[in-house]
Amino acid sequence: MLTRYERPAEAGERPFNNLLRRLSDADFALIAPGLTHEKARANDLLYSPGDNVETVHFPCGPSLVSYIVSNEDGRDVETILIGREGAVGGIVSQGYLPAYTRIMVKFSGPFSRLKVGKLEVAKAISPTLRSVFARYADCMLAQIFQSTACNAIHSIEQRTAKWILAAMERTNGDNTVPLTHEQLATLLGVGRSYTSRVIQTFKAEGVLETRRGSILIRNPEALRIRACLCNEAVKSHFEEVLRGVYPAPEKDN
Repeated sequence: MLTRYERPAEAGERPFNNLLRRLSDADFALIAPGLTHEKARANDLLYSPGDNVETVHFPCGPSLVSYIVSNEDGRDVETILIGREGAVGGIVSQGYLPAYTRIMVKFSGPFSRLKVGKLEVAKAISPTLRSVFARYADCMLAQIFQSTACNAIHSIEQRTAKWILAAMERTNGDNTVPLTHEQLATLLGVGRSYTSRVIQTFKAEGVLETRRGSILIRNPEALRIRACLCNEAVKSHFEEVLRGVYPAPEKDN
């Protein structure tokens, strides 16, 4: 269960979620009365397959959510990560449809949330608000497409570097990210032993170090050289469709 501290957002307050900060003052004012705040721990479950999608969750700050697909052999594969650039649940579907995947909190932290019904009322009032969420849905679809292609053509080493960089961008530029070998294996859809070998290679090359429950990136540029360009392709699409929403690698003020 989520650990929530339910309270309305203060007047004019903008949570540290880039999608919410992208809204005009008028559009944000339409949904602000319905926004509440919550804190969530890593591995908290937002939706299971078949659950009615009744709430939109906006990760804030370093919070991160993953979409997880279970396969017939019992393995879980994480498809995309959603951080402060977006939201999960009922973005364009009008909600109340069953969730297809398991959606879990990857990195703990603050969230804002909004009932789908209240979002739909606001979208009916404002075409510009409706447009922002439709464009975000397009960006999310681009992430899914790119992830599918990445899994098909890129090496484990390239994908490992890509996921670590993506996680680093969503932790305010901090070079320490709370990823374990097991979590990376789930992101990659491979066994833990494969991930451990790649991590050991990166450690030997001075690219990173491992700590209990986290990874310290010693040489971000070297990691970028080893990564595929999938994350950059997604970022470029975000910039075309929703400029300024995708997390930047530097620290946010």
